[in-house]
Amino acid sequence: MEKVLLVGNPNVGKSALFSRLTGVRVVVSNYIGTTVEFTQGRMKIGKHQPMIIDVPGTYSLRATNKAEEVAIKMIKEGDVIINVVDSTNLERNLFLTLQLLEQNIPVIVALNMWDDTKHKGINIDARKLEQELGIPVVPTSGLSGLGIKELAERLPEAKSLNQKESSDSLKWKRIGKIVSNAQKLTHRHHSFLDMLEDLSVHPYTGLPIALVVMFFTFWIIRFVGEGLIGYVLEPVFNNLWLPVMSELSVLLGEGSFLHNIFIGSLIDGKIDFGTSFGVLTTGLFVPVVMVLPYIISFYLVLGLMEDFGYLPRFSVLVDNIMHVIGLHGYAIIPMILGLGCNVPGALALRILDEKREKFIAATLMAIAVPCMAQIAVIAGLVGKRGAKYLFIIFGVLVTLFIIKGFILNKVLKGTSPEILIEIPPYRMPNLILVLKKLWMRLVFFLKEAVPFVLLGVLFVNILHTLKIIDFLSDAFAPILVNLWGIPKEATSALIIGFLRKDVAVGMLGPLNLTNKQLVIGCTILAIYFPCIATFAVLIRELGIKDMIKISLIMISVALAVGTLLNIIL
Repeated sequence: MEKVLLVGNPNVGKSALFSRLTGVRVVVSNYIGTTVEFTQGRMKIGKHQPMIIDVPGTYSLRATNKAEEVAIKMIKEGDVIINVVDSTNLERNLFLTLQLLEQNIPVIVALNMWDDTKHKGINIDARKLEQELGIPVVPTSGLSGLGIKELAERLPEAKSLNQKESSDSLKWKRIGKIVSNAQKLTHRHHSFLDMLEDLSVHPYTGLPIALVVMFFTFWIIRFVGEGLIGYVLEPVFNNLWLPVMSELSVLLGEGSFLHNIFIGSLIDGKIDFGTSFGVLTTGLFVPVVMVLPYIISFYLVLGLMEDFGYLPRFSVLVDNIMHVIGLHGYAIIPMILGLGCNVPGALALRILDEKREKFIAATLMAIAVPCMAQIAVIAGLVGKRGAKYLFIIFGVLVTLFIIKGFILNKVLKGTSPEILIEIPPYRMPNLILVLKKLWMRLVFFLKEAVPFVLLGVLFVNILHTLKIIDFLSDAFAPILVNLWGIPKEATSALIIGFLRKDVAVGMLGPLNLTNKQLVIGCTILAIYFPCIATFAVLIRELGIKDMIKISLIMISVALAVGTLLNIIL
């Protein structure tokens, strides 16, 4: 038993069950030759540690999309299948179960979301269901941990019945018999969560609820982020890291090549983490102190909304609006993820089936959806000059998002398909699982962000020391000065923007720009090329040809918007 597969319909709690079985040490991979992701990790059964794989959700063994095609191929490669069944939707889920029993693979059923059945007036006799199916059945709850130990202990009992393939009509007749024998329904009154489910998906009440949710979401992100900066990370840097850097500064000698690289410039004889721009000063300060707190707060709130079940309802609410820009409602998920970090946002594009949708979504995200790191630096830098300047920057981005989407929807051939997603019931999130997911995302961010920040600062410092930045500043001066109205010294920010956007925005601070120049500089940095990590992911997801097209669009939009802002402001 080397490969244990978690197989089930979408939104049956496979990920929560997977987290219970494996912990947080997992690997996310792409299935060979595709962009479809799956997660794998190790679970312990006695002295053995088989690989457990969270297979993409599928409703049947007849594929209707790329993810289901991959799921079917993976099923054929497994040694044992844990068929994860939603206890609150037994009849629908059993169709896949009967299909799995026609394969020559041992199967055990995890009757998941067991704790939800009592709230819905559903009574399932697990032993009776086990007798009807002829394979082990274990009631489980990925959120509470119910039945996880029993599931692991009974995994060796998984049976391969290798039943003969039957028609769909015969399967549904058998399912009807199984459900009538093993399940009883009783009347119950609507709970508060039931009523909230209805209110949050109805347009007249759902849209006001969505606005309230978005307001409090970003308020919490800012509150938690600023709290971590002001009371935890900034004091740690100033009290512990600053003395070490001060000693190193004396050792290297101000003005030396190594000092310029690792410490940067001294401000009035002192190190300023925000503007010294050394690899070990600003290079570490920006991702750890200025960015990480907002990433923590963003993914914490996102994890709570995911596990509560709000995001699918939000997708349905914005579906009609998203169709105007050539997308369906579920495309809002990559956009929301992109607000945290464009890399997972770009990876999430694979949930969109059509190539046309992916192109539109990728273009809009690259041009008009800045990551939380960049938003945080813009807010800190521009916010000091007045809220109206922040309103101009983000107003331009929202306007670009709508106009560019509308144009692409009209120009590109094809139509945006209707939204077809599973809407799970509201469930109270399990804080431990939310924190596990948060930790995995933070590790991913630190691995992606910090090396690129350090590399970017090192690269620009070397270019600056070798006077190459001065040469590039003169070369790009006609565009920067004549069209955009910003000084040629901003060239270094544009260069490093391809490595890290947040650091690039931070580099505008020491240039003493006017309010107008700062607004134009921040807007252009938000519009033009995404960071190199996002760029690499988009090439993998879309291909080089489409990425070249998007790059030309980004350059054209940046030139036009920068020039217009220079004229208007």
